[in-house]
Amino acid sequence: MAFSLVVVGTSLGGLSALQTMLKGVPEHFTAAIAIVQHRDRGSTEMLSRILQQESVLPVLEVEDKEPICPSSVYLAPPDYHLLVESECFSLSVDPPVAFSRPAIDVLFESAAKAHRQRVVGVILTGANQDGAAGLAAIKANGGTAIVQDPRTAECPIMPEAALSRSQVDYVVPLHQISSILVTLCC
Repeated sequence: MAFSLVVVGTSLGGLSALQTMLKGVPEHFTAAIAIVQHRDRGSTEMLSRILQQESVLPVLEVEDKEPICPSSVYLAPPDYHLLVESECFSLSVDPPVAFSRPAIDVLFESAAKAHRQRVVGVILTGANQDGAAGLAAIKANGGTAIVQDPRTAECPIMPEAALSRSQVDYVVPLHQISSILVTLCC
């Protein structure tokens, strides 16, 4: 099966987790990667610059109606929900979900609806339950679910919540996630 999109959600401890994950994604990676990292509304583009140092793929802050291109990493901008449409991203200022904007559930649920079985959802370290419902939506629509082993997470709450809501395909230590993504998407 050809996966067109990988969606990733993280919160507390996410910067380090994303750096580790992106470091293992090669240049020939064919899917697009969209990331929600919970962050303050006043955040700058520093996150994209830091992650670009670890990624061979371009790391971009999403703009409204930006086309989804393969072999690219997209970050939800601060204080906007990131949604997936069939061929592009859209941004929303709808109210926070799980106290967050951007919210992981919003990204995952829209990706599940737009890309169905062609999406992979990844839940990394985090301090709340955002992403659990979205990962369940991905599974319900035929997608693939990966959760960081809570024992390897800086904060296990988010991975544990995802595991309690879904039958996931892979529960692995952080350092193994990129190799699974490569196997699935290259």
